[in-house]
Amino acid sequence: MSDTTRTRRDRTHWLYLSVIVAVVAGVLVGWLAPGAAQSFAPLGTIFVNLIKMMIGPVIFCTIVLGIGSVRAAATVGKVGGLAIGYFLVMSTIALGIGLVVGNLLQPGAGLNIATSAKAGHNLADTAHSAGGTWEFVQNIVPSTLLSSLTTGNVLQALFVALLVGFAVQAMGTTGEPILRGVALLQKLVFRILVMILWLAPIGAFGAIANVVGKTGLDAVAKLGTLMLAFYLTCVVFVFGVLGLLLWSVSRVSIFKLVRYLAREYLLIVATSSSESALPRLIAKMDHMGVERTTVGVVVPTGYSFNLDGTAIYLTMASLFIAEAMGKPLSIGEQLGLLVFMIIASKGAAGVTGAGLATLAGGLQSHRPELLDGVGLIVGIDRFMSEARALTNFSGNAVATVLIGTWTKTVDVDRVREVLDRKLPFDERTMVDDDHGTPAQAQESETKDLVQA
Repeated sequence: MSDTTRTRRDRTHWLYLSVIVAVVAGVLVGWLAPGAAQSFAPLGTIFVNLIKMMIGPVIFCTIVLGIGSVRAAATVGKVGGLAIGYFLVMSTIALGIGLVVGNLLQPGAGLNIATSAKAGHNLADTAHSAGGTWEFVQNIVPSTLLSSLTTGNVLQALFVALLVGFAVQAMGTTGEPILRGVALLQKLVFRILVMILWLAPIGAFGAIANVVGKTGLDAVAKLGTLMLAFYLTCVVFVFGVLGLLLWSVSRVSIFKLVRYLAREYLLIVATSSSESALPRLIAKMDHMGVERTTVGVVVPTGYSFNLDGTAIYLTMASLFIAEAMGKPLSIGEQLGLLVFMIIASKGAAGVTGAGLATLAGGLQSHRPELLDGVGLIVGIDRFMSEARALTNFSGNAVATVLIGTWTKTVDVDRVREVLDRKLPFDERTMVDDDHGTPAQAQESETKDLVQA
């Protein structure tokens, strides 16, 4: 690879350094000028909306290309079934870890929040309005074929992409021109996404300044114990549970995988939304050597069913509120309440503030007298949502590699080369034309891009 190519790729480092500077600046502005800081909130909202705008097209292109190029439809069904089963099991494990840590640390013990703001009832209404299981299933089918790409519903985009992918697959050689057209569309989509990502520093500044301006540093400090315990629990889950599973099954280091996804983690922290990194996760898993069919099914499914971080959050927040209200939950009540929350959270998947709304809805259904305690959590929910998003994102990345290993749809040698930084990810195009081909093809393609 030429020095010119390396120099041009390195320019993207300035973008993520700018994000770090913007986050620090946002904290300072929110602390020193809280009133003015809250006026910057639209900047963060606009940036996240721009990213969400691209999620449907990214999922559509990835899945259609993946399924359309596979001759055996059973492969897709096997991947999807494994993905859902895996996510359910891991969410249950995460729930158990949250229970154990919450009962050991008891972060809410000794507090008196009986007079806290009664914000829980409104949040409970939000959870109920999100609907139950049948509403969740019903909403998977869009009103029109094209609306699935415009409503921002991940599962609707996934559903339509599966239909189109299988239809193109059934067309055989006749459908090859369609696949070539979708491949060109994918390049266009990722080019637009790269342009949008250069606005990340502005979005990060607006989002962080608004949060700090509203809560203040004192509000965060008062709930530091809960936040620290939650973050540590998420770290243990990612590097302990997921890391051990990843190494035992795929012989892949979780530390190398996290390093490979470092920019995506930074983007999530800046926006407090794992959706902002979804398109890049799809592109990076594809580049790493996981077949497009597996990536296209596992990643979108994980964003709706993978609730590792949310499960830990619901567990610890429930215990915290009960202890802070002086009405601790028994083990039986904990299990019943949290099983309800895990099921209910499926209906709220993809809804902004779903974790907090599901927490309120569960407390209202099982222990209504604890509902008012949710008001204490509201102030730090945004900060805790970052850990939820990071944990869920890590779970999706690990799941993609694991399921790729189980279904033999991953190039193990390429995974090692990518994680060892021998095959760098192209930040300018985010698309590999040479997926599954020797490194020489990538070298040729990169030189062509430089000359273009």
